[in-house]
Amino acid sequence: MKKSVSALLAGLLAVSAGAVSAEKLAVAATAVPHAEILEFVKPALAKQGVELDVKVFTDYVQPNVQVAEKRLDANFFQHKPYLAEFNKNKGTNLVAVTAVHVEPFGAYSVKVKKAAELKDGATVAIPNDPSNAGRALALLQQNGLIKLKDPANILATPKDIVDNPKHLKIKELEAATLPRILNQVELALINTNYAIEAKLNPTQDALFIEGAQSPYANLLVARPDNKDAPAMKKLAAALNSAEVKQFIAQKYKGAVVPAF
Repeated sequence: MKKSVSALLAGLLAVSAGAVSAEKLAVAATAVPHAEILEFVKPALAKQGVELDVKVFTDYVQPNVQVAEKRLDANFFQHKPYLAEFNKNKGTNLVAVTAVHVEPFGAYSVKVKKAAELKDGATVAIPNDPSNAGRALALLQQNGLIKLKDPANILATPKDIVDNPKHLKIKELEAATLPRILNQVELALINTNYAIEAKLNPTQDALFIEGAQSPYANLLVARPDNKDAPAMKKLAAALNSAEVKQFIAQKYKGAVVPAF
């Protein structure tokens, strides 16, 4: 009996020690697809001793602010041009750990069924953050609606439009609000995470959309002081696994494309 009790106590101590030594990671993410992908890898990470705490955000600012201020360990929501612009404007030094997926950026409308139907003076809504605004304008140019002074400038603004044959009125709004104002504009260029949240199917509902070769891969982002931490490396490996590639393909059916 004593041996049984001793064995039980030893087992409990071992479990307790394991719980204490578990590495914890608090990661900010937008709901779709980022938080969904993180939730998918959570069980695999738990088996490796990493407790993943996913914090869902609805904006593109606080996830970076809270990582920079060490309130969170990492985030997963943004592409490289946005990260570079944020670091430059906010004086932060956040770094990419790994690329995970591409969300092809698309143009949506409830008023027209193809770009050619846009009338003279139509209102087109685009994100108001610099990198995504430039991305939206580049997509408008690729589809013959405008011409930019420098098509390669990822931070182009409406002031860089040199030809606008349909006299489109470009309206810059917060990215998260764009799905909600679709009925107020003729066309809106929407980040895929917000499109999916709004029950839009990018591969079916977008009038036109970026190809899978888009350079805007979404990144796992951390700080220089923790980007090489063992738990962060385990998370990066999990996000770049064959299982995640299969999960993305089956769940998003082309609306999200693996970047590895």
